[in-house]
Amino acid sequence: MVPPDIHMDNKINVVEQKTVDFYDDDLIAVRAEDGQVYVSLRHMCDSIGIARQSQVRRIREHHVLAKGYTGGTIMIPPGLRGGGGKQQAGLLRVDLVPLWLSGIDVKRVREEIRPKLEKYQEEVAKVLWEAFQSGRLSTGPTVDELLQKDTPAVRAYKVARAIADLALNQVVLESRLDDYESRLSIIEATLSDPRRQISAEQAMHISQAVKAIALEMGTRSGRNEFQGVYGELYRRYEIPTYRELPATKFDEAMNFLRDWYSSLVDQAAPF
Repeated sequence: MVPPDIHMDNKINVVEQKTVDFYDDDLIAVRAEDGQVYVSLRHMCDSIGIARQSQVRRIREHHVLAKGYTGGTIMIPPGLRGGGGKQQAGLLRVDLVPLWLSGIDVKRVREEIRPKLEKYQEEVAKVLWEAFQSGRLSTGPTVDELLQKDTPAVRAYKVARAIADLALNQVVLESRLDDYESRLSIIEATLSDPRRQISAEQAMHISQAVKAIALEMGTRSGRNEFQGVYGELYRRYEIPTYRELPATKFDEAMNFLRDWYSSLVDQAAPF
């Protein structure tokens, strides 16, 4: 029989279920297909000692909580109320549990359940979530607490952890070195690529050198010598324009232009 508090048009497909021990209470948590974690509201209410029906009404009337309240099929272990086997249950998304519990005024519940309610309000959502993240299924001591002890096992663990950290650092370092070497290889390959042309700055140096030579030649011939100087540069390096000069030929071309200028004025080139 389907409980009346479950929205049948808003059911989830349960892919994993776990029983979480929370201060000796067995809570049923499930993970849906979308990765979200939910908890059985009935088991939460029964464990705390509060009326489920009134909480269902409050959740349905809350704009945010209602979005995370749904139905799904869970497995009930034999011996729990309602018998064992598959049953439909009302499920509340775990990240909304603190919001739901914060709405329950500790001062208005029975005195004997106040300490438990406070524990639920403070811790239960984290424990339920961790059950599907790190395998933690109870509120027992944390790893940090266990490592405070000075025992042979703890010392061995710390040594092993230190070695593991060193090994991890070495792996990261080697990975970075490999990355740097790979980038360097790419840069070297790019610089040596004969298809790579000169930069805008290098093209400016070529243009200035050609201008100096053409002007010097023009003072002697009385003609515009720019086309002739560029033509000789294009013929020598088999290019249609000086901007397409291969980057690997830049130094050679500049030395050629310097020698040409020096042969005209019998002094070092100013470029």
